[in-house]
Amino acid sequence: MSNKNTKYWLGLAKIPCIGPKRFSKLYKFCSSLEDAWNVPMTKLEQLGFGEKCIAEFIRMRAEINLDQEMENHEKEGITILTLEDEKYPKLLKEVYDPPPTLFYRGALPNDDDFLLAVIGSRKFSEYGKQAAQIITSELARNGIIIVSGLALGIDAIAHQACLDACGKTVAVLGCGIEKINIYPVHNRMLSEKIINTGGCIISEHPIGTPPYKQHFPQRNRVISGLSLGTLIVEAAEKSGALITARHALDQNREVFAVPGTITSETSFGTNNLIKMGAHPVTNAQDILDALNLKQATDYIAAQKITADSADEAKILEHLSLEPIHADELTRLTKMPTSAINATLTLMEMKGKVKHIGAMKYALAR
Repeated sequence: MSNKNTKYWLGLAKIPCIGPKRFSKLYKFCSSLEDAWNVPMTKLEQLGFGEKCIAEFIRMRAEINLDQEMENHEKEGITILTLEDEKYPKLLKEVYDPPPTLFYRGALPNDDDFLLAVIGSRKFSEYGKQAAQIITSELARNGIIIVSGLALGIDAIAHQACLDACGKTVAVLGCGIEKINIYPVHNRMLSEKIINTGGCIISEHPIGTPPYKQHFPQRNRVISGLSLGTLIVEAAEKSGALITARHALDQNREVFAVPGTITSETSFGTNNLIKMGAHPVTNAQDILDALNLKQATDYIAAQKITADSADEAKILEHLSLEPIHADELTRLTKMPTSAINATLTLMEMKGKVKHIGAMKYALAR
């Protein structure tokens, strides 16, 4: 956010006609992003920009106050990440048309984390709901970060299942990510839970960008691009989830699908994917094996939490990824309440446990 060039990345991101391809032309043609922002009309014509785009570019850059826009994003707690930043997700940078600029709230995953997309239909069956909950929970407990689109249906179910398993999840949006603009409105509370539990919400669109219909197919390439693979739980024959599957294939990523009954419309898409070569999935282990992610579970196991004192040892005996109330720990350990609270506070500072809220605690990893 402090980079003086960041405001020009932001400015270009606010101009709708400057997508990844046109941005790439400007980036290669100009010596700096400041030059790209101030490029004269004649140069835009040389780069092959159409009349409408040139007119929009000239008009909008005269209207946009870059410093004010930077301030607005900072007030919303939004971090701006560009292709030049070291923290830009490595996997996403490898795709054909990565977003030049990303906007996120929360904690961005590291490049050594293991991310998997879990998506599906907005209209889901009880079978699809159960499959998403069971498989996502298993993945989260194996240290996999779940990526999805915060949409109604399977997306929201996957996010919530991950949170219920004390995992981390990433929501990719097709609009601005300021609190008042989160779409769908029904999932605004879920988006805050994602952030508050160590995950993040992310978009290639700056503040004020509405959830236009055309943004969602574009958003889907980011979901698959962030991930090692994409799991489709349920999808009708023409479901938007299948667009994400195509993006994953184009990005040379693995595609997984949950098989369903042949009479269910919401299984037509997933069953067809399996016929075309997608990995059939009935549990999380199918995915871990296909992606050779035994290293993920070994990595998590290597970070097993050990006790630094007798009190910590007593508490760790009763802690898991499932939240437990401090009063219940007092009962189980027979330790004084004051000792329980003091030890939990110290363990939280060490990163061993996390406070879920309402005096409930769980292992931090």
